[in-house]
Order: sequence, then C-alpha cells, then structure tokens
Amino acid sequence: MSKKVTEIVEEIVTPILEEMELELVDIEYVKEGKNWFLRVFIDSEDGIDIEQCGVVSEKLSEKLDEVDPIPYNYFLEVSSPGAERPLKKRADFERAVGKNVYIKTYEPIEGEKEFEGELTAFDGTVVTLTVMQKTRKKTIEIPYEKIANARLAVVFF
Repeated sequence: MSKKVTEIVEEIVTPILEEMELELVDIEYVKEGKNWFLRVFIDSEDGIDIEQCGVVSEKLSEKLDEVDPIPYNYFLEVSSPGAERPLKKRADFERAVGKNVYIKTYEPIEGEKEFEGELTAFDGTVVTLTVMQKTRKKTIEIPYEKIANARLAVVFF
C-alpha cells in the first residue's frame, strides 16, 4: 500500500514543485505508533525556508483532498531534507561530489558495508570515496546499484 501512496503523491506534488522551481528529494508514508505520516522533503539550490514549505503544504493538501488517495487519517509534513540530505538519484550523487557522505551497501565491499568519507567522483555507475583508515587515506569504489542508502554526512571537527 505505502509504495502506491508515495507514487501517487509524487505525481501530485511534482507539478506544484516545478511551478515553484523546487525539487522533490523524498517522500515517506509511514506509521508511527497509531498515527500515519506523509512526509514530503523538498529543496532548491538556494535552500528552503518555512514559507516555501507552507505554500507547498497548502497546495498539496488541497490536491490530496481532491484526489483522496489515502484511506486513513494522516499528518502531512513538508520540510527540507536537512543537513544530512538523502542521496537517492544519480543527480544527487553528481551534486555531492566534493562533499562528505555516508553510504550503506547491500553487500560487503572490501569486507565493509558502511562507508563514510569524501565523495571524490561519480561516473554514473561507480561512486568513488576517499575514506580515512586509521591514519591513511584510502580510495574505495562502490558500484551504484550496490548502494542500499546514502546521505550527506555532517563532519564535526
């Protein structure tokens, strides 16, 4: 059920975001305790402010009321993905070159399934990371299709 809801919501929200020159980052439809939450994460090159989230929420809410794709009561949340933005699409990885990322893979690569380091290159099929192992820098190549999930990683100095 939840996959279908997110697909329908994506179809509804995309024209709203295009009109406002905003980007869809992710959609979650999850049950937490007794409550259902529909979360829409949006962004732009200049970032997102609370007013933009409010406008998208209002417009999306109106459309969802018309289409009524969700059989349960739910809470709609529209927000920025935050500092640890998920990397979902190839374009997200291209934009993240030069930034610190966290990547979890479906299967071990060089004996590991979790990596954190600088994304130094992405050619569309392979993500190249520079990671620190003790005191040495090491380059790891991760096939795109083996990535279970990835996000920007905040580094504290």
